[in-house]
Amino acid sequence: MARKYGGQFSPEGRTEGGVKAPPAPALRPPMRGRARVTILMALAAVPVLHAFVGTGSATEFVGDLAAAAALFGGAVLTREGLKAEAAWAERRVARRPGWPRKAMGAAAIGLGVTLAAMTGLGGLIPAIVYGAVAAGLHVASFGLDPMRDKGMEGVDTFQTDRVARTIEDAEKYLAQMHDAVLRARDREATTRVERLAAKAREMFRTVEDDPRDLTAARKYLGVYLMGARDAAAKFADIYATSRDTEARTEFFGLLDELERGFDTKRETLLITDRTDLEVEIEVLRDRLKRDGLPMGD
Repeated sequence: MARKYGGQFSPEGRTEGGVKAPPAPALRPPMRGRARVTILMALAAVPVLHAFVGTGSATEFVGDLAAAAALFGGAVLTREGLKAEAAWAERRVARRPGWPRKAMGAAAIGLGVTLAAMTGLGGLIPAIVYGAVAAGLHVASFGLDPMRDKGMEGVDTFQTDRVARTIEDAEKYLAQMHDAVLRARDREATTRVERLAAKAREMFRTVEDDPRDLTAARKYLGVYLMGARDAAAKFADIYATSRDTEARTEFFGLLDELERGFDTKRETLLITDRTDLEVEIEVLRDRLKRDGLPMGD
């Protein structure tokens, strides 16, 4: 009977101790609206083609190029706005984006359509109407940027700002580590790095839920991830040229240790949070008893 291959370092293989390796993290869903943003970027080529193929004046030529720049810039702003919205939606505690990228993208798209229409309609008013309609359709398609903070009620804003800055830096380390390991051209190495990133993001969410945990988790969010990024870069440089299996084994061992460390530390933070809750409950019960209020068993 045919048998599915599975080795020590395969995604569904076993570790040296005979324990089944944890499954790879589920892939994130594609960014919402990515295909529509790609279409917007492609539309920027239409005014460029018209500028070089058409027989208009120099003013129309410049207007077409300006329209293409506005359309492409609007698409880029929209893409960045979608990224910011996805990050806002993923977190339980989050501030609204610092500046409205999607709204600015809608304005840029409207400007681009206005400039493009001016060369073909021969009038400013019809072009403005087309631009306004395009901006409105952009808002209807992509929506507006998040306009409120989420989960900030009763939370120390100074602490949440510290957490946000620390997690932003940690996300940069994860992205750099992922980009570095891609150079190794090893599917299992990429999977293992993604699994570590999933573990790290679980701790991110834990710290966001209780910003007081930041001090205890700072090494994991900073020093350890920075070291993992540097190790990934060195591994990729070595493995891409020599396919050194010993370097691969050592790198995977480091990732295993980091995964265990993140799991242990996150569990410690959760236990500490539960302990703090139990202490608060016991203190409240003692106060109720002292006030002579009846207490249930």
